[in-house]
Amino acid sequence: MHARFAILTTIILLAQVAGTSLTSHAQTPKRTLGKIERFDSQLDNLLGADAKLEILADGFTWTEGPLWMGDAANGHLLFSDIPRNTTFKWTAKDGVQLFMNPSGYTGVTYYGLEPGSNGLLKDLDGNLVSCEHGDRRVSVLTPGGGKRTLADNYQGKRLNSPNDGVLKSNGDIYFTDPPYGLPMRENDPRRELDHYGVYRISKKDGSLTLLTTELQRPNGIGFSPDEKTLYVAQSDPKRAIWMSFAVAADGTISKGTLFYDATAEVGKMPGLPDGLSVDTQGNLWASAPGGIWIFSKEAKLLGRINTGERTSNCSFGEDGSTLFVTADSYLCKIQTKVKGLP
Repeated sequence: MHARFAILTTIILLAQVAGTSLTSHAQTPKRTLGKIERFDSQLDNLLGADAKLEILADGFTWTEGPLWMGDAANGHLLFSDIPRNTTFKWTAKDGVQLFMNPSGYTGVTYYGLEPGSNGLLKDLDGNLVSCEHGDRRVSVLTPGGGKRTLADNYQGKRLNSPNDGVLKSNGDIYFTDPPYGLPMRENDPRRELDHYGVYRISKKDGSLTLLTTELQRPNGIGFSPDEKTLYVAQSDPKRAIWMSFAVAADGTISKGTLFYDATAEVGKMPGLPDGLSVDTQGNLWASAPGGIWIFSKEAKLLGRINTGERTSNCSFGEDGSTLFVTADSYLCKIQTKVKGLP
């Protein structure tokens, strides 16, 4: 039963990857998604009055992990489609193209509905680092071809499913490890760890450090501009929050404090706290119920890019003032008046 299903799934995914179900809007009139909701006048300094969320492409299964590679003129965007086990590439000139398949699972048996890569980031050398659900690891794509595993176990026990990551300026990689990529999630018999954690991979020696197990569903992650604070989102409908952690000189973190609680909004609008980005002024742009919520560094909710869709992640790219947004089956962008952290 599973083998036949796996074969059928593979055929469907290959057809989809070929582009038969994707719509790129690189050469078509602009379409927009959702609306901008302004809760505080400070938002006017971040988003212009005429700012709109432009649809770049759609027809995907579940988009995630947008990441800009290269400079503004010659660079490109990479993003994940987790169920398709695929990383796609987008440019304004050519639209969407296949970049890598498989992206997060290289096994030969069926492995659930979310086997592919999730969060994407760059290492100090600009190489692509992927949080892989199916292969349960954090990997780096080497310049000469092929991947190298950076972390796939903690004290000999396999990670759950690395979800999202962020690079510290010294080269350390911080990432979250919830159960979402396991076929049966927290009840999966393949699960080996008794916790869901936030970890650090040391650039110096490659060691893996467990930083905290305070969150039951750690997800999006990002640093403040001075790297003295680490923000982590929790995509738990019973406690949909963002936490902040003071970062010590040795890279470890303190006990977390509540940054913002969105639990009351769960169910009113689609989505949960998920991926996030931070701009150079310290504002948080965070996926949450209804779209991208925009917070000041003092945790004041300034506004929302209401997509009307389950929104997974966002990341700055091009010259740093374009916010790319992944929302369900869509890839979008919006022009901002502030730049994201490099």
